[in-house]
Amino acid sequence: MKRRDLITGLAAAGGLAACKPQGAATPGSAAASSQTFDWKMYTTWPKNFPGLGTGANRAAELITKMSNGRLRVTVYGAGERVPALEVFDAVSRGSAQLGHGASYYWKGKAEASVFFTAIPFGLVPQEMSGWLQFGGGMELWRELYAGFNLVPFECGNSGAQMGGWFRKPIRSLADLRGLKMRIPGLGGEVMARLGVTTVNIPGGELFTALSSGTIDATEWVGPYNDLAFGFYKAAKFYHYPGWQEPGSTLECIVNREAWESLPPDLQAIVSTACSSVTHTMLAEYTARNQQALHELVAQHGVQVLPFPDDVMAALKKASDEVLTAIAGRDAFARKVFDSYTAFRTQVMQSTRIAELAALRARET
Repeated sequence: MKRRDLITGLAAAGGLAACKPQGAATPGSAAASSQTFDWKMYTTWPKNFPGLGTGANRAAELITKMSNGRLRVTVYGAGERVPALEVFDAVSRGSAQLGHGASYYWKGKAEASVFFTAIPFGLVPQEMSGWLQFGGGMELWRELYAGFNLVPFECGNSGAQMGGWFRKPIRSLADLRGLKMRIPGLGGEVMARLGVTTVNIPGGELFTALSSGTIDATEWVGPYNDLAFGFYKAAKFYHYPGWQEPGSTLECIVNREAWESLPPDLQAIVSTACSSVTHTMLAEYTARNQQALHELVAQHGVQVLPFPDDVMAALKKASDEVLTAIAGRDAFARKVFDSYTAFRTQVMQSTRIAELAALRARET
């Protein structure tokens, strides 16, 4: 009877196999492991721009190499296929499978998006990664982007930024009023409350706007990237701290259908590549920023100045007002705000007696 049951089972399995479409692959099968994909990545950065653009390149190279060419990624800089600020829509509709940029560029599509790059007086890089990976942040990010047919990944961090370049020094709160400044995200909303006219201009257009007087000030990233754009030729006053972006997380967005078409091992490769870029980019900025800052001061005569106390107090007050307003008018933003602020309150306790205390001790 056992022999008869075994023969019957084998016959049934053979019948099912015969009914399966010829050439169909199941996850983990030889056919699945040999399938290849050619993907496009659109970025919000100029092609090969140091740190940001090269970070996108690094992600593409890692994915291609780790997959042994099964998933090949070609990178297109801002403007090569679509303008910088149209990357989100292009990946959402499937014109490209991947995008690299910063989530706060999409505030007009979803107000909660700003929390996943940086918010004023918010989390520093290691705290941000902690919230995303172990504090519920990534789950909220993916819930938000699911409505746009996208899957987001943490994919880079430029570290704490500078406060910006100004054609005239900021000596008091009154000096901000009437200025026209490029500053995106929540930082722009905060500056607007202090009488600044704010605009969001792609990075590749900033030098021309600043040198021509179209804008009076701009923030971009920090010394490494700012030196590459040559802002010192148009403005000599470089203010700190970067209150608006204390640790700016970058994103890799994946079209959902494209993501779901990948077998599990290639999905793992994409995820791992993004994590690697986050670590490597932050290390690069840590090394390059101090070199660039020295050059800006020693060779180009840039004046590095702190914002006055009254300016910082006004910025903090306006930041709290902007965040409260966003949380009050958007239900999902409220959910993200609550998660973010709860994590920030908790993590500040350990950061204060660990990293902050160590930095203060080093200065004595």
